[in-house]
Amino acid sequence: CSSVAPKYVYTPLNHLKDGTIVNLYGVVKFFKPPYISKGTDYCSVVTLVDPSNVKLTCSLFSGNLDSLPKIYKVGDIVRFHRIKIREYNGQMQGITSGGFASLTFDGTVGAPVVPRTSSRVYTFMEEEQKTVEELRIWAASNISISGPAAKLSGVQPMMFFDLTCQLVGKAKVDGSSFLLKVWDGTKCPYPTWKVPVEAKDLEGEKVLLHQLRNLVVDILVYDNHVRLAESLKIGSFLRIYSIHTKQASADNEDVSHIEFHLHGGTCYGRGIGVLPESNPDVKELKAFLESVDLTESQNMEICMVLFHLSVYCFAVLTDHQDLSNTELKTITNSPAPQQYRIRAKLRSYKPQKLHQSVKLHCSKCNSLQEVPDIDDFDIILHNSAGTAPNPELHNTSWYESVTWTTQDQKKREIAIHFVKRDEMLQHPEDTLLMIEGGTVKEIWKLAKRFKCVIPVRSTKDDLELLDLSAPFLLQGNVKYYGCKQCSTPKPMKNLSSIAAEQQPSWEPTEIAQVLGIELLQYVFIMKFTLVDETGTLNAYLFDYEKFFQIPASEILTSNFLQQKMQMTMNTLCPPGRKLGDLPWLECFIRSYNVRDAMKNQVCYQIFDTTVADDVV
Repeated sequence: CSSVAPKYVYTPLNHLKDGTIVNLYGVVKFFKPPYISKGTDYCSVVTLVDPSNVKLTCSLFSGNLDSLPKIYKVGDIVRFHRIKIREYNGQMQGITSGGFASLTFDGTVGAPVVPRTSSRVYTFMEEEQKTVEELRIWAASNISISGPAAKLSGVQPMMFFDLTCQLVGKAKVDGSSFLLKVWDGTKCPYPTWKVPVEAKDLEGEKVLLHQLRNLVVDILVYDNHVRLAESLKIGSFLRIYSIHTKQASADNEDVSHIEFHLHGGTCYGRGIGVLPESNPDVKELKAFLESVDLTESQNMEICMVLFHLSVYCFAVLTDHQDLSNTELKTITNSPAPQQYRIRAKLRSYKPQKLHQSVKLHCSKCNSLQEVPDIDDFDIILHNSAGTAPNPELHNTSWYESVTWTTQDQKKREIAIHFVKRDEMLQHPEDTLLMIEGGTVKEIWKLAKRFKCVIPVRSTKDDLELLDLSAPFLLQGNVKYYGCKQCSTPKPMKNLSSIAAEQQPSWEPTEIAQVLGIELLQYVFIMKFTLVDETGTLNAYLFDYEKFFQIPASEILTSNFLQQKMQMTMNTLCPPGRKLGDLPWLECFIRSYNVRDAMKNQVCYQIFDTTVADDVV
């Protein structure tokens, strides 16, 4: 005998009726991770939306934690079978009924359509894959999923945020609170509290906890979250929702520190979710944790100890060891151009806000410009959205196109063109795509998922780049710009030559070359005021990544790198110190002539100098 899979009927959210039991699909707009309700059951609250623009809040109960939907973030897509609908205060609500079952899918466009479920038996038909993909596309432009996620390196006092992290230790504190020790590979910029617990009560690998002591933070979990926290396995990956940071001072201490609390209750989705190792965020976090240099974190600690012990003198590593030191007075009285080695103190530097030191430089015309503001990008995208995608340019031999119209009032037309290799689509992490009609938020989401994203618009004959005030390419967290003066943009079909390569690497320099773009380089531009016993000298730092050992292209989007750069500058030029107490540093400078119509001026530039590893 043969069994036929049942064909389920799915009800849109705007067709729900009181007292019915239905099957439905929806996109998660809000959720509370499972928590212990007043009885012994676990409860989860989920608010769903769909393209009918109706909202449905569901209260789901089960004695078995695993049978509740495995939702990890806003934007996930769920399929509920046999959920009961009831009307309450004029609004439809969903509650679990006998036989309730759920599947959950990652809501990211292009992610594999793999259901999360604890049920061993379920049906998932081929046409339902299309439903999930259509909901993903709709959600991409209709659901805001930029939640309050943060890295530990980005936390501030008095904030609420979600943290994706690994659990390395736990301990019972008292009847109403429980301690979780977690890390995400980045370092909190503030001193953090350490919750006092007996060593015998602390669960976790002692050697690892010691190794990670500068990166681990203590989170105190209260009330209804305690039972779930107790059940967590050491080494598991967590997303902790709505952690509260507070600034406080311990008794007899002048220095304030940051405390991390997960308060009782479930307001704002407060709770703890366990993420499986297959989760894309976990894969990314694991790769990052494996790359963290624990000795660097310990060097930072040693450096700060030395700093507070007033050990003022250190050298800066340089390349030209044959030069001997020259006094600043001799340098300012000598003609240019020449090269010198100096030993001096850094009295001050500009700009004080270090992110303002990053500029864009064209090596061809030698021009410098500010990094464009994200609002400028938004305006350019908004203006280009007025040009509808040209259907004649879709689905060519070298790219595959997907189009849709947004459901909001603006009814924007969006087209995404996925570049193929050997007429096959690649994994997202290897794929370059071109997008027409997208917003900054949509493009940013795609850039996190795909290898490269190029914003384009349609012409009569081909796709073309936008105004070069916008980035012509986004890769990871970096936006790449072209020089308006030196670039001669070419049509996008020129990319097909790279796509035809055996294994296209999609390097920004290569992409820029075939598209006729003169690539602008991110650089640090700073002014250092240096002093010694004989005089004062202003020297410019013009550096891509050698001096700080940090790529200038990544500093604007990385709290961790900004923190590292700030620590370097605080060590070279400790705030609040008298001149006599400043550390000495050794570096190389060169003098050069700058001429204009009126006069000849001598300027100085730091070169071939790298901050020693043990400084940072």
